[in-house]
This record gives sequence, C-alpha cells and structure tokens, in this order.
Amino acid sequence: MAAVFRDWVVITVVITEAAVVMGGFPATFKLERSIPLASHELELSELVERDRLRHGRLLESSPVGVVGFPVSGTYDPFIVGLYYTTLQLGSPPREFNVQIDTGSDVLWVGCNSCNGCPKSSGLEIPLNFFDPGSSSTASLVSCSDQRCSSGIQASDSTCSGSSNQCSYTFQYGDGSGTSGYYVSDLLHFNTVLPGSTTGNATASIMFGCSMLHTGKLTDSHRAVDGIFGFGQQSLSVISQLSSQQVTPRAFSHCLKGNDDGGGILVLGEIVEPDMVYTPLVPSMPHYNLDLRSISVGGQVLSIDASVFSTSINHGAIIDSGTTLSYLADEAYNAFIDAINNAVSEHVHPVLSHGNQCYLITDSIGHIFPEASFNFAGGASLILHPEDFLIQQNPIGGSAVWCIGFKTIEGQKLTILGDLVMKDKIFVYDLEKQRIGWVNYDCKCKFSLLKSALRTVEGRSAPSGEVFEVSSTGQPTGPSTTEGSSSVNVSVYSEPGKTEFVNARPINNSSSRDNLWTTVALLLHMFMLACVLLS
Repeated sequence: MAAVFRDWVVITVVITEAAVVMGGFPATFKLERSIPLASHELELSELVERDRLRHGRLLESSPVGVVGFPVSGTYDPFIVGLYYTTLQLGSPPREFNVQIDTGSDVLWVGCNSCNGCPKSSGLEIPLNFFDPGSSSTASLVSCSDQRCSSGIQASDSTCSGSSNQCSYTFQYGDGSGTSGYYVSDLLHFNTVLPGSTTGNATASIMFGCSMLHTGKLTDSHRAVDGIFGFGQQSLSVISQLSSQQVTPRAFSHCLKGNDDGGGILVLGEIVEPDMVYTPLVPSMPHYNLDLRSISVGGQVLSIDASVFSTSINHGAIIDSGTTLSYLADEAYNAFIDAINNAVSEHVHPVLSHGNQCYLITDSIGHIFPEASFNFAGGASLILHPEDFLIQQNPIGGSAVWCIGFKTIEGQKLTILGDLVMKDKIFVYDLEKQRIGWVNYDCKCKFSLLKSALRTVEGRSAPSGEVFEVSSTGQPTGPSTTEGSSSVNVSVYSEPGKTEFVNARPINNSSSRDNLWTTVALLLHMFMLACVLLS
C-alpha cells in the first residue's frame, strides 16, 4: 500500500502564518503551498519523484567527486622510464598523452607549428598537436587574466606588454625546456552517476601550448604530447579543478612495477587501512618531506642530520617525473657501503659504467636486505630489494642487478622517483598538507563496485554489484570477478565524515590498450520522505 500524507500533515505545512516586523509595524504573511493539493493526500512516491527531479537539477552544478585516468608506461629505464596518461582537450575533444609529473605545476601540450616537437614516438603512441583555432571553446589567456597574475607570482607564467599574451618558459632538471603561451579550454572526462547511469563532464582549465622544445624533449625515443604537472601551485590542474569544486584537493596514484607497467591516477583520495602519512614541509615549491634517517637491514645509517635538512634545493622530494632515485653524497656513500657489507658473503660487487652492480645466481630477495626511509610522524617507506635494484643484461650465467640510486654531485638533495614509488599507493592530500603511502599490487585494470556510501572513517564499503570499467571509462556490465583486494576512493568529505566508492583491481595480463579509466561520481541525495518517516 502506498504511503500517504493525511490532512493533519498538510495543514502543518500549508496553513502556516508568520509575523514579521516591517518599519516598526507587524505585518502578517500567509505561506501558501506551491503545488495545490486537491484531496489533501499526496502519495510519498510522488514526493520522492519530485525531489529526485529537483536534486537532479541541483546536481548539475555539483562537484564531480572523483575522476580516474588510465596510466601507461613503466619505471624501467631500459623499456620506457616514465608513466603517462591520456587526456581529452578542446571541442571537439582530442586525445593527448602526457607524462605524470609531481615535480612541476603546469599542464602543457605541444601546439601546431611547434619548433623541436617530435613527430613520432618510440613508445608506439600517436603524437597530436593542439590547435587553438580548431577548438570552438578555446580562448587565449591575456595578461589581465587573474590566473595569469597568479602564475606570475608562482613563476609559472610571464607577460609581454606588447602582445598582452600570457606565456611561459620552463626549464627542467635534465636540461630540457619548453616555452609557449597559455590557452583556456575544456578538459573532458567520463562520469558514473548514481544508478549506474553514465555521462560526460567537462571543466574549463588553463594549460600551456608549447611552441618550442629543447634538450631531451626533442628526442622521439620516449616522446609524449606534453607534461601533466601535479604541483601545488595555482596553475596545476588539481588546483584549478579543486578551486572550481570539481574534484577534492587531493590526488592519488598507483604505478605498476612489472614490465607491462600501467596503473591508476585518481583525482581524489584512495583510502586504505594501512596507509601511513607524513606531513609536507610547509612553504616549499615541491612535495618536500622531512626525512629523518635511512636504515638498511634494520640498522640506522650514520648520516649527519644536516644532510636531510630542508631548504630550497635541499632535502627530500617526491617526484613522479624522475625515473630513478637520488641521494645526497653523504647519504649515498653510507647507503652503498651498508648494502655491500650486507651482501659481501653472497655476491661479488662490480662497477659497470660507474654504477654499483652485483653478479647474482640466486633470488635478490634471499640476498639483499630491506631498506627504510624514515620520515617525520613515524612514517617509514619500506624498500624491498626490487625497490632499489634494477636488472640489466646478464653476464654468462649470472643475473646483473645494479643499485637504482644515484647521487647529484655537490648537492644535498634526495629525490624519490618512480623506482621507489612503484607498486605502492601514494596519496597527495593537499587539504591536510600530507602525503601517504602503502604497498599495493597495482593492477592494470580495475572494476567499479557500486555500493552505498559509508560515513565511518576507515571502514570498507559494503559489497555491491560490480561493473567493469573499460579503457574508455564506460561500464561494460556486471562483473563476476571474485577474490581480488579492493581500493576505496574517497569522494566527498565533511567534518567527521568520509564517503567513498570501492574500486576493485582485476588480474589482467593484456596490453596497455586494455588499461582502464575508472571514473566515479557519488553525491548526496537527501530524501525528504526518509526524514518524514524517521
């Protein structure tokens, strides 16, 4: 039987009078209902439907919540040596493959008429060039634009008085560089709405249009269309989207470490119960962490604390745009000596092109100790042998493994790159100014688990119907996959509340064409009927 509102309910809602004071005199206004009721009865289902339509209109301008992008590439410098994702920009949308870089701030892609831009890539991906004139939604960014002014303060943009065009010039640590101008256009991404409906969403962002490449950016061996900067400054995409309330002020990634590579990039926070966090060092241009000590085999290395102190170009930085990892001279020497002492009875150390290497006939897990980078707040980044060793071509019947850490001569700088970040979830929580991580088997393909929202911090989402998400981000139907672990992705946060969806990885050995884009949207739907019946 359908539930109804009886006369006494309607009377309390409709025939209500309010007294207000206007100009010192009381005035009485009668509050009328907006929809007349012919019979003083209204089925609850009608109210629910009306509210659903109203909420649908309200949600058109609500935050998207969580957006996922596919990840291709691998940390292995002998294969690719970088991780990249695919974006859609402009109208009509065009795809661009861009390197994921937490060490810089700005998204830029190669533009038509670019000087020095490669025309082909050894990664066997098509290279595209952005043409502002071919996009109906593109516009040039002027010097008077507030975003340009913010970029000038952060040294991410420059202005020429003669052209009134907001432009940029970037120089990277490897000596490569790019320069060009800024455009504003649409970023496209897929969404999964409550009720398993899917749709396309867009957000207007400002990004660079490169007109000149120099250095290694001109090399076609590992060429991509551009760089996706994930820094904290105002012009980064994560800052732009969060300021528009399109995504949370956080992002996460899980980079797979085997030869196939891949993984997931999430604009949002992946929540795992074993995650450890350490605070970001405040007022720094990069993701600087307070490194306190390094341990090998459980023994803390004797390194002067000043080596780890933080200042400009000094301290420890997390950087997904760096393939290997780097240590300050004193820390590097102590690290190598500790490894050599630990394995001296089992392997013979050799030098290969200046790199510390080892001839091995056994599993590296049986020979090499674990290392630990210990940060403020008690968070330790545990490194297994495969997290600091790289395999090279064998010699005779022996495998050759080399230390994947290098040193930057004359600098007290520690850079933790893809080598140590692979096979771990990393969360960049910019709202709380912290970075977290946990070891994780980062699969190439995920599925989206539809489930009710939970508001208790740290709990797993309840079981629900599983829908696989294809590489285009579209659900392909119910999944029968069982037995794989899950990733909970936070989609909305209020004081005392954490709500999340559940993304479950699926074992998959297919190529990067089958990598997925998981995109989730779960927003509050307040049900008036539930309130009235509670």
